[in-house]
Amino acid sequence: MPAASPIPAPAATAASTETLTAELTALRLRMEEVSRAVHRRPELKFAEFHARDVLTGWLGEEGFTVESPAGGMETAFVAVHRTGTPGPYVAVLAEYDALPGIGHGCGHNLIAAGGAAAAIAAVRAMPDHPGTIAVIGTPGEEMGGAGKIRLADAGVFEGVDAAVMFHPADRSLTARHGLAAAHLRADFRGVSAHAAKSPWEGRSALAAAQLFLQALDAMRQFMPPTARVHGIVTDGGQAPNVVPAHASVDLYVRDRTAASAEVLVERVRKAALGAALATETEAELAETGPMYADRRNNSVMAERFGDTVRGLGLADIVPGDPDTPAGSSDIGNLSQLVPVIHPYVQIAPHGTPSHSEAMREAAATGFAHDRAQIAATGLARVVLDLAADPVFLAAARAEFDGA
Repeated sequence: MPAASPIPAPAATAASTETLTAELTALRLRMEEVSRAVHRRPELKFAEFHARDVLTGWLGEEGFTVESPAGGMETAFVAVHRTGTPGPYVAVLAEYDALPGIGHGCGHNLIAAGGAAAAIAAVRAMPDHPGTIAVIGTPGEEMGGAGKIRLADAGVFEGVDAAVMFHPADRSLTARHGLAAAHLRADFRGVSAHAAKSPWEGRSALAAAQLFLQALDAMRQFMPPTARVHGIVTDGGQAPNVVPAHASVDLYVRDRTAASAEVLVERVRKAALGAALATETEAELAETGPMYADRRNNSVMAERFGDTVRGLGLADIVPGDPDTPAGSSDIGNLSQLVPVIHPYVQIAPHGTPSHSEAMREAAATGFAHDRAQIAATGLARVVLDLAADPVFLAAARAEFDGA
């Protein structure tokens, strides 16, 4: 990867960080109310109607023009603020879907409320800003929903010059890599029979699924250390006394890049076909959603965010180690199209796992909202500098084009 472009100093024409801090302080109560409203009513991918309404209602009150549905998705939205002066199109991304059985164990309530607050603060601090400042509501990030990919395919990100968001975590990072991820389903079809009276007349799809999972376990030693393959049985039959004629396994296949993940997908496909051959069943491996691409972090924008939040008390924020384990997100696909940042801000003690009840509880604390306020200030700083400082935007773009 080429060296990052020199990072210019903040533009004198943009509002000061002190002004942004004051605006976020004024917005804090409403930001927390919105965050808690989303947290109290967790909604799964593409069913986030309450969250959409809470967010778009707030943005509409602040003078943003709201379009919803957007990109063919009922719970997506685009809220824009324009002054009529030509300039860049800078988007703040909001995620607001929850996890099944856990709720907001990934802190999307903070992402949504903090992102909206960042855009509102930027507009309040510089009401005559050039170009467009937008909040784009991106539903369905979890569970392979690929909301950002679907929005991009629908043209929602056309004309966007850069996009920003932050993510809650157990540590603060200006940037972190993200793995590519394939979302798959292995379907096995056999022959039903009475499990006690004449099992030999059946062919168990569940036995094929079990053998398939055993094959994946046997493969792990021979996968790259960067790879992750994990799944669950979503259908294993309907009654103990019936040989299952159908079984399904949902799984994710991840690795550093989309290309290396695709190689693993083919190995997984062969394992499914082998399990079917051994059990005299049939197997089909299909994608349940688009591939999540690996993430490109824009260091010019990320360091501006980092410098800002360090000045607000987040002294321990550092770049992420590229060799540490990571998850996957559909922002990886967007990062292939425009410069993006996806920094992490600590809201819970070190070691608190994401996608957990502990992280869910942390995402509703006063401390988490303190940190969301700081993160929103950092995002607002980057948004205004992208909008008002052509040199800063050019530096971010040069890094993106040269990567």
